[in-house]
Amino acid sequence: MYVKLEYGRTGLRVELPDLNVVKCLDYRPVEPLPDAVAAVRDALDRPIGTPSLAALALGKRSACIAICDITRPVPNQILLEPLLATLENSRIPRDEILILIATGLHRPSTRDEIVEMVGPAIAEKYRIADHDGRDLAGHTFLGTSPRGVPAWIDSRYVNADLKITTGLIEPHFMAGYSGGRKLVCPGLAALDTIKVWHGPAFLEHPNARAGCLQGNPVHEENTLIAQMAGCDFIVNVVINDRRELLSVVAGDMLAAFHEGAAFARRVMTDTVPEPVDVVVTSSAGYPLDTTFYQSIKGMVAALPILKPCGTIIIAAELSEGIGSREFQSLYEEHASLDLFMERILDGSYFSLDQWQLEEFVRAYRHGRIRFVSQGLPPDVLRRLYVDPAASVEQAIAEAIQQHGPGTTIAVIPKGPYVLAELDAAN
Repeated sequence: MYVKLEYGRTGLRVELPDLNVVKCLDYRPVEPLPDAVAAVRDALDRPIGTPSLAALALGKRSACIAICDITRPVPNQILLEPLLATLENSRIPRDEILILIATGLHRPSTRDEIVEMVGPAIAEKYRIADHDGRDLAGHTFLGTSPRGVPAWIDSRYVNADLKITTGLIEPHFMAGYSGGRKLVCPGLAALDTIKVWHGPAFLEHPNARAGCLQGNPVHEENTLIAQMAGCDFIVNVVINDRRELLSVVAGDMLAAFHEGAAFARRVMTDTVPEPVDVVVTSSAGYPLDTTFYQSIKGMVAALPILKPCGTIIIAAELSEGIGSREFQSLYEEHASLDLFMERILDGSYFSLDQWQLEEFVRAYRHGRIRFVSQGLPPDVLRRLYVDPAASVEQAIAEAIQQHGPGTTIAVIPKGPYVLAELDAAN
């Protein structure tokens, strides 16, 4: 059988042995909304748990709209055009509207990326700026949470009369689901906030995982921090792999997000009856597979259906290489992953992006990771504790040699965009 994995901008067609494949996990069939723009306008006019956006905007002098950076495939132009028109029709001056890119601790956006994200007309006509989590002076301290997280949020957002966030709801390997409160924390948070919220005290909790909101301290904490900062209105979407809208939710940060997350769970969850020997997966293609850092999400997403000591075969383009300089230095500074984990767990060490390597260790300790990529040479991949393979087909053949002729294989072409689980009935 042939399957197309999400890979780069074009995909990767691979051949799989029919007799070994248990299932190809995918979204449930849902037709895209017939008129995406009309659906967004309707959500702005009839939101969940708040007055309409037009009513909220009346009398406001300024507005800040938080949007995701280039690592998230949000159809921003479809969301922003009616949203911006509503604000201007409510007499908020255009020069008092700021589109703030919620980069968290990611690198700044390039001009070309901004145009790609919002479209040339919005990029030309509106003020657009990046959040900078390393600039503490650009943040407002809102207090310390009961779990001990200091809440520092971008002052441009905090000081706006009207606070709006947009985003994408999909499974998230730490926070349960993206969207909603995540645009504020970590999207607009300072390093001093993120390094505690993304620390081992939160990430090592068994409920800090994809698809889980109940009892998830990562979700609970950034929800609380977003409430401390304030959020008047959200606009979130669920999309398919063609970036077509399947659902739009808008309004109250909690109520609208939870409705969107419930829809995402119904659409994006797929199951296998029991754990498999091999999971063939991806990092969901561009823009999520541009770096090894981001590809870790695809590895972790495979774990719920993988046998202990099983094999993950992941394909990711890695067009931008490994990731940030700080992330790369984690490998250089530690002789082993065990030493790295010892240092972060005892609190003797902190470095930017350590949380992503911490998540990688979960996958590394669970099974073997075979990596297929045109972006990094084999010797570099080996230094990242994965085994390079020339092709998915080669990696599968070698996995069958290892696990035996009865090797069971599950395939997740969309990688972390699918919530892979075991069938509760078995």
